[in-house]
Amino acid sequence: YPSGNLAIIVIREGNQLICIVQEDELRTAKIRALFQSDGRSTCYYPNGDEWINMTIQGGQYLGQAGNRVRRWMWPNLSPGPHVPLSPIFISLNRHVGVRILAQDKIFVSFLAMGRQAKFNMGTKVQVSTAGQLPPPARLAEDELLLLAFRVRILQLFDRMRGCLNFPSSEQWNKMQPPLYLITQAVKILELCMAADISDELRSSIRAIVNA
Repeated sequence: YPSGNLAIIVIREGNQLICIVQEDELRTAKIRALFQSDGRSTCYYPNGDEWINMTIQGGQYLGQAGNRVRRWMWPNLSPGPHVPLSPIFISLNRHVGVRILAQDKIFVSFLAMGRQAKFNMGTKVQVSTAGQLPPPARLAEDELLLLAFRVRILQLFDRMRGCLNFPSSEQWNKMQPPLYLITQAVKILELCMAADISDELRSSIRAIVNA
């Protein structure tokens, strides 16, 4: 961002690429969206509530009150009738926008100081011959909370180390968290989406890792 805060991160984990959009904030690295090359993606409102969620089967668009505004299926997954996608455009903030046109045309655009960068995070993912997704990992509520608090504690330790390394300046406050902490936060958010837990608990866990 023009402020110097990190806006977009693209990392490779095994055979998968992950694109993470962070909010333009000084003290925290709040995740506003994540896109994965396996077809799963999620965008969040500024308060951390889910905005758009996509899988290899389709997606849904949620209102700020949590109500489902729109739902669709990708057309290549079944020969029968399906709910088509009407193009979607949202602004995560004044610099980052997301345009969803098709499964292989999901664009993340960044505009600042008269210059633009655009990433196509869409992908063509086919279901297996059985037509089923592999079952996601399931964790109990207390396990998810423990993982979230573990990441939060590691974030605080990292901030303390920065304070000790730069005791006489505010430079430590501008440092981004280590990549492994960002990756762990993303994994916990993924597990929350797959777990059968309440929306209230899911929101609490997001608030913990994004604090």
